[in-house]
Amino acid sequence: MEEKDLGRIHIYCGNGKGKTTAALGLGIRAAGRGKQVVIARFLKTENSGEVFTLRQIPGVQVLPCEKSFGFTFQMTQEAKRKAAYYYSQMFEHAVEIAEKRKGDMLILDEILAACQEGFVAKERLEAFLKTKKKNLEVIITGRGPWNAVLELADYVTEMKQIRHPYEKGVLAREGIEY
Repeated sequence: MEEKDLGRIHIYCGNGKGKTTAALGLGIRAAGRGKQVVIARFLKTENSGEVFTLRQIPGVQVLPCEKSFGFTFQMTQEAKRKAAYYYSQMFEHAVEIAEKRKGDMLILDEILAACQEGFVAKERLEAFLKTKKKNLEVIITGRGPWNAVLELADYVTEMKQIRHPYEKGVLAREGIEY
């Protein structure tokens, strides 16, 4: 296999809108070329518009996010403990599907936030990125990537917020933010 054919690591990060949108767009592009795409969504609910459509695309497997723990800043210590167990298991399941089955691309949406909150060990994500199967394309999203994960990435794209309606009190809108 030539170097150009090996799977790469992508990071979509920053405070701006569009990290998930960019990652999922890449997943749709890959599926359109016959690739098998596995998507794990952290810190999100099933009630996001893209989930309904993604599940209808051949070659795309969206892992269910069956539990919601609310906003991290509102969680009790017990809820945080349960969230850490749940999201760590979700991460391991996603990796297993992508690595041991026919996964060509693995999208770990908001994994950076899950790691920053201590729900998935940073060291575990780093170890996976270092040892992933060579042809697996991995896309990770979220705010605040740390140096070790940045060093492992082949692509790093930062979304910079310049203006957002939230600043004027506009809440998340169905079909736009979720």
